[in-house]
Amino acid sequence: MANQYIGYIGTYTKEESEGVYKFTLDTDQEQIMGVTPVAKLQNPTYLTVTNDNKYLYAVSKEGDNGGVQSFQIKETGDLEALNSQASAGSPPCHVSVKSDNSNVVTANYHTKKVESYLTNEDGSLKPVVDVAEHEGSGPNDRQEKPHMHFAGFTPDEKFLIAIDLGSDKIITYKIEAGKLTKVSTFETKAGSGPRHIAFHPSEKYAYVMTELTSEVIVLDYNKEDGSFNEKQTIKAIPADYTDVNDGSGIHLTRDGKFVYVANRGHNSIAQFAINEDNGALTFVEWTSTEGNWPRDFVLDPSEKYVVAANQKSGTLTLFRRDEQTGKLTKLQSDVKAPEAVCVKFLHA
Repeated sequence: MANQYIGYIGTYTKEESEGVYKFTLDTDQEQIMGVTPVAKLQNPTYLTVTNDNKYLYAVSKEGDNGGVQSFQIKETGDLEALNSQASAGSPPCHVSVKSDNSNVVTANYHTKKVESYLTNEDGSLKPVVDVAEHEGSGPNDRQEKPHMHFAGFTPDEKFLIAIDLGSDKIITYKIEAGKLTKVSTFETKAGSGPRHIAFHPSEKYAYVMTELTSEVIVLDYNKEDGSFNEKQTIKAIPADYTDVNDGSGIHLTRDGKFVYVANRGHNSIAQFAINEDNGALTFVEWTSTEGNWPRDFVLDPSEKYVVAANQKSGTLTLFRRDEQTGKLTKLQSDVKAPEAVCVKFLHA
């Protein structure tokens, strides 16, 4: 097993961050080292790395325009800019790439759009091939219009799932050659503000983290038609917690045994065990990120470690993960990473 894994940090660049940062996780020493800037970019808040580790795509801001920047990943882990595609308006907040590198999709919180791009053989981006624009609203003050927060492929990549925090909807699109055709819409509880989704490896279940109500929604997933049915909702913060909390990231383990979610405000990662018979969740425990506003986190390629990105404190926190119990043990909490939003590793 590799003793060192290269990771990347997406950031806001409102204060001192320069863009995308690189770091190394040394699993022998159990520490994060060498946080260094590798790409100057405005607000590259979310990143994705291709399965073959050849390319990295980052959402980005270019003056009054927003879009996606493509990079080639060098053997050293450094990034070489390829090209960008941008249009008028705020930058997207989420980006995903298909496993064969052929299709990149973004979700835009501000413009109500999901945009689909095809790629060239060298990893660079072609212009937008399709756009899905959304309508609707919800009862919360932050739900005055659609706020697309996620656009990602289903495990078999037949469908694209778009999540609208603004109108409490999870929309399924059939995706072929980058073209989007809406096939199904699932409505979450009014005012819940769904944010991100993660699929169980069995492809029978999916798990959604809500931002506004800090809950995990457990869904039965029909991979034939891309539809969902709700089976359980479970709170991700303590019942007696009354301060502001915004639910954020959600990730599953490859073995399908645990779900992890992050809480901004409560500043914790909640752990849940998955019932292997029906996909339902049982709460395990909360672990403090010992930083402020964990906007996302990631399991390392070995899944023995978890790295959280604390946006407001500008720090990364490293945990060791017990693969049997799912519990997390803090190893490091003072790793400087300015305005950190998301963390991604090269694939092992």
